[in-house]
Amino acid sequence: MNTSNVPTRNFVLNNPKGLYDPSANAYSHIAVVPGNARLVFIAGQVGDAPKGDFETQVRQTFAHLRTAIEAAGGDMSAIAKLTVLIVDHDKDKHRSLIAEVERAFGAGLKPTCTIIPVPQMAYEGQLVEIEAIGVLND
Repeated sequence: MNTSNVPTRNFVLNNPKGLYDPSANAYSHIAVVPGNARLVFIAGQVGDAPKGDFETQVRQTFAHLRTAIEAAGGDMSAIAKLTVLIVDHDKDKHRSLIAEVERAFGAGLKPTCTIIPVPQMAYEGQLVEIEAIGVLND
């Protein structure tokens, strides 16, 4: 889905022609935010079960992101940017992340996203941490 200028709630996601189509990997290349928007910066969230498997931690992490953006007055469609830290990143973890992004954001374009493989998190047993930037109308 190489779609340009698809409006979401408070910003526009764009996958311009000439760039790789990132749809299969559940992200977009560009999020354009209007000047009158209110930005919400959500600190890195982790799962409740640091001893749990990667899929469980990712699911819990997205639940925490949902709680945070709702507390700020938005919903998941207000998230424009994700930064994902993954311990010992591999193809299986990437597939699990993509599946959870699809569940969290539904059909259509997904937020912009950067994945950063890391050797470990701050606490033993944590396998993923996700921070987000949301966009709300002022």
